[in-house]
Amino acid sequence: MNNRFSNKRKPSGKKNACISCILFLAVFLLFQMGVSSVSSKADEEGLRTLEQAVSRGIACYYATEGTYPENLDRLKERYGLTYNEDDYFIDYRPTGANLYPDVTIIRKTKSREVFP
Repeated sequence: MNNRFSNKRKPSGKKNACISCILFLAVFLLFQMGVSSVSSKADEEGLRTLEQAVSRGIACYYATEGTYPENLDRLKERYGLTYNEDDYFIDYRPTGANLYPDVTIIRKTKSREVFP
């Protein structure tokens, strides 16, 4: 028996595809936001860790040598300070033998090459 007066419609294939695309884009955007957030926190933690390492190296140098290091290379040579110079710039300015040096650490931004 054919029920021609039924109000039940079959779902449209185009409608299902559209809903699937919207759901995919929503999940993709949430994933991107999560990855961006984690990356940002990792960058902040890396900068904080480097600041602590430089500060500890300067204090250790002063405790053993009796003066503050003349330059950053002294910390690298004698106390094993290592960091990725492509990612960070350290401005080290001594202010005197018995005065704590002026140290500024800046995270470099990576430029994107349009054409390799």
